[in-house]
Amino acid sequence: MLRNTLLAASLASVIFASPVLAQDAAPAEDPVLATVNGEEILESEVRATQQGLPQQYRQLPFEMLKADLLTREINQRLLMIAGSDAGLADDEEVKERVEALERRVIAETYLDRALDDAVTEDAIKAKYDEFVANNEPEPQVHARHILLENEEDAKAVIAELDDGADFVELAKEKSTGPSAPNGGDLGFFNRADMVAPFAEAAFAMEAGTYSKEPVQTQFGWHVIKVEEKKEGTQPSLDEVRQQLTAEVTRDAINTIVEGLREKADIVNNVEKAAEEAAKDAPAEDKKN
Repeated sequence: MLRNTLLAASLASVIFASPVLAQDAAPAEDPVLATVNGEEILESEVRATQQGLPQQYRQLPFEMLKADLLTREINQRLLMIAGSDAGLADDEEVKERVEALERRVIAETYLDRALDDAVTEDAIKAKYDEFVANNEPEPQVHARHILLENEEDAKAVIAELDDGADFVELAKEKSTGPSAPNGGDLGFFNRADMVAPFAEAAFAMEAGTYSKEPVQTQFGWHVIKVEEKKEGTQPSLDEVRQQLTAEVTRDAINTIVEGLREKADIVNNVEKAAEEAAKDAPAEDKKN
């Protein structure tokens, strides 16, 4: 039983590898990386094994994982050969699992090819136009701040600024916030990026001014200086391409599946049982 499980897992790691990703990653030549009892293990097979791993490993450079992946592939090949020699190719449990894998691969391949026709550059550009139309650009503020533990210290800093002290130097010297080494620089931010009291104060100020009263948040007491204000701009298509591609893909999958469901004769026994149970429930239970 354990060997059957390992064999199925070995098959799954190869069969469920994304064909597109594996093909894109494969080199022009396909060298033999190892042989096991005379059977060749090609680089493309090892790359396919990587594509069957969790996302964090798929994103790593192939060369970084090459040795470990090859060891895994050699081990899997040994188990597969042993299972074949043991006659598992004709085992009913193995056949059932292979059939289940085959059904899933057919479904995934059908979906992949359908998405090739749906997730196009034109569709992504149309989604971007929709994004721009539905998302007004937000104004932004470039500000610095000095974070103090109490109101008294914050007022003392404001007094020093009134006497001509340099904001950047005071931030480096007295701020307890993580931006202190950078002179309290927070860069440009949208209103929603900051806690409400801080954002309200910063967006109400003029560029080149600092707050005359300390601003309290859950982090402490802030003295804020607004360096610059600018009207918001829409992100470029390339900046949001990954997000929009995911949305187009999701919409396309929903459309494809819904289209298939509309044409199919589906009997969902679980839903039927739930409906029957709801009908038979006592009136008091239905009220609750």
